[in-house]
Amino acid sequence: MSDVFGRKLRAFRKLKNLTQVELAQKLGVSVAIVGSLERGTRVPTPQLIGEISRILQISEDELFGRSGSEAVDNDDTEAKRNVR
Repeated sequence: MSDVFGRKLRAFRKLKNLTQVELAQKLGVSVAIVGSLERGTRVPTPQLIGEISRILQISEDELFGRSGSEAVDNDDTEAKRNVR
């Protein structure tokens, strides 16, 4: 879970052209916390997840890798299984 979260956090942070320091300042946490979240060595609190989503302007589902395109891929895989 946190591995996917960390990769997504880093990708969306970079997409928004924010450094770890800038994101940490916006969140009101230390840069060490942002780094550990991105490495997957710290589990975010629900409050922190909400703040990250708000600041990066993305949904919590996107942050955890639960996007609509993946749901379509899963549906497609399920459909292929049902054909057999």
